Amino acid sequence: QVQVVEAGGGLVQAGGSLRLSCTVSGLTFDDYSMGWFRQAPGKEREIVSCIIWSGGSTYYADSVKGRFTISRDNAKNTVFLQMNSLKPEDTAMYYCAPRSLPRAACNVYNRQYRYWGQGTQVTVSS
Repeated sequence: QVQVVEAGGGLVQAGGSLRLSCTVSGLTFDDYSMGWFRQAPGKEREIVSCIIWSGGSTYYADSVKGRFTISRDNAKNTVFLQMNSLKPEDTAMYYCAPRSLPRAACNVYNRQYRYWGQGTQVTVSS
């Protein structure tokens, strides 16, 4: 059974930083590209970032480029999202998920991912 557990969210002032983590069990983590998504109230879930299964390539949404950094530690089955220079518009529930297929490239559509966790709330005050 695959489990995905996100952590690290919280309340931070604008300009601050947070580091999210996502630990996955029940699959061969090394074989899966991992995506971070976020969903604000009343909005669609959108991709934030993705790191390919081999770790050699990353994707960032335009809204977070230069501020967020994704990384992975395959030995710990964990993917991280370092978020700097946070803005109030970054406020959302943040989720991570593996691609639905092993050794598949990153994809911007959330339907191409499966095994969603409960998410971790990020709130940025102005």
